[in-house]
Amino acid sequence: MSQQPKFTAHHSAVLDASPAHVWQEVRDFAGFVHLVFGNAVKDVGWVGKSSAATVPAKIEFTLLPGNDLVTEEVVGRDELTRSLTYRTIGQALSLYDYVSTYRVLPVTNDHGRCFMEWSHEFKVVDNADPAFLPSFLDMVAGEMDTVQAYFAQ
Repeated sequence: MSQQPKFTAHHSAVLDASPAHVWQEVRDFAGFVHLVFGNAVKDVGWVGKSSAATVPAKIEFTLLPGNDLVTEEVVGRDELTRSLTYRTIGQALSLYDYVSTYRVLPVTNDHGRCFMEWSHEFKVVDNADPAFLPSFLDMVAGEMDTVQAYFAQ
């Protein structure tokens, strides 16, 4: 792969749930994968002795409809700051060197709500379809919308 530029995306939303409640649901990365992808993912599972309690921890899942196998690794989780960082192992879709962090922060004037921010850094393979990047950026924006809608229930 030639030297490709690194792209970044950043999304945030106010969620209608307390920081403790949201973190309880999203600190388990396998559960988070199910939450954001819904019916567009199958066969989500920890690899080897990995689990929601371990860091580092590898997870594999299949994205639908293309049956693309994705391997990711939780490389950091901080219970105090309610943050989780993960990365892809190898290429996923047309991405590589993908690293992402999400954080759950309190809203200072409303203890029943919180603020979630989610950042992504990645490179795109040389031979990617020109439509891939805009499509991917739309997808990650939609994932934050999905998280916000989930906690609005």
